[in-house]
Amino acid sequence: MTLAEGLDAGGRAPRAGTDADAVGGLVPAHVVRPADTADLGRVLAKAAGRGLAVVARGGGTALDWGSPPRRLDLLVDTTGLSWIEHIAGDLVVEVGAGTPVAELYDALAAAGQRLSADPVRTGGTVGGMVATGVSGPRRLLSGALRDLVIGMTVVRADGVVARSGGRVVKNVAGYDLAKLHTGGLGTLGVVASVAFRLHPAPPALRLVSRAPRSPEEAEEALAALRRTAVVPSAVELDRSPEGGWRLKVVLEGTPDGLAARVAETARALGGDPEAADALPGDWGLLPRRGTLALVSVPPAESVRAAARVGGLAASAGARVRVRGSLRTGTLYACLPPGTPAEAVRAVAEGVRARPGWSATLLRAEPHVHDAGVDPWGEVPGLPLMRALKDSFDPDHRLAPGRFAGGI
Repeated sequence: MTLAEGLDAGGRAPRAGTDADAVGGLVPAHVVRPADTADLGRVLAKAAGRGLAVVARGGGTALDWGSPPRRLDLLVDTTGLSWIEHIAGDLVVEVGAGTPVAELYDALAAAGQRLSADPVRTGGTVGGMVATGVSGPRRLLSGALRDLVIGMTVVRADGVVARSGGRVVKNVAGYDLAKLHTGGLGTLGVVASVAFRLHPAPPALRLVSRAPRSPEEAEEALAALRRTAVVPSAVELDRSPEGGWRLKVVLEGTPDGLAARVAETARALGGDPEAADALPGDWGLLPRRGTLALVSVPPAESVRAAARVGGLAASAGARVRVRGSLRTGTLYACLPPGTPAEAVRAVAEGVRARPGWSATLLRAEPHVHDAGVDPWGEVPGLPLMRALKDSFDPDHRLAPGRFAGGI
């Protein structure tokens, strides 16, 4: 029996993998595109019977996230799992994992609702968004992406379809199980569909921004903002590679109610802030190339951390842009393509040397992996993560080695 026999999906035989299908430099022997969840279950069951290593792909925008897989036999294309069931009256939507994120957001906007998570990539699918688990700037008001998931259908490594949660916000059975797969990079199962809780789209938005002259001035502005009664949807920092600073505060609500909040925010930020009634086109989007590090720190130390990352990069002869949510302590350090591995190592290890700070390389270029730069650092709870991997995927065939600790 050949590798491809029995892996038919949706009435179509799998095709041979090509260089365009490579993940971490590995070209899969075959690529299969299931037509529905049952189809996906049959494919994974056949793959289990043959001991095949499997990686799932949606839009392909985050295949270079995490560590490269140790091996890859079968690439599962989830774009056939594309559908939207919007239950507008309950502020809930269930959506197939292969559905383009842009398509979902357009459908919700047409109904005056939204999934309150800013996408961080263009061209991605819902499954990829959940598998990477990264939340955009407006997580401050509505919670992280994982907090918006109320149900999930996942196909296990053995092909068994498992469901947790549901389409009703109060239905929390299996809720934490769904959270395990959010950010799991496909190492615990292949996401087939997700149910999200939604919010009404606010009728008006204002973006208030200011360019402080120093980190100290930025901290003063933030302290003043915290003393106000303003409830922002996002408080973002953008530190340029040249060392320039900009604070961005997003306010949402009714047009009448926003005027006073904008004025109060402007007074708190000081200087001569700018105001706009729309977000920029690249809002929340992370660069598609280069090395991308997630830096997590106590929120009160966010500005200090951004300055520290900039100093570490400069000392290593590298450039870095730092962006992120100040009130959640979630920063993204973006190092341009070709940044030497030793410079990446210096930034990551310099951050990790501070108590309470962590740095995770969400995406690193091949030469950084080849140099042995640790993408993860110390991972609390790693023994429990290993136990979960052993339980969900005992043969370690789903994206093997892609997650922390070689999981």
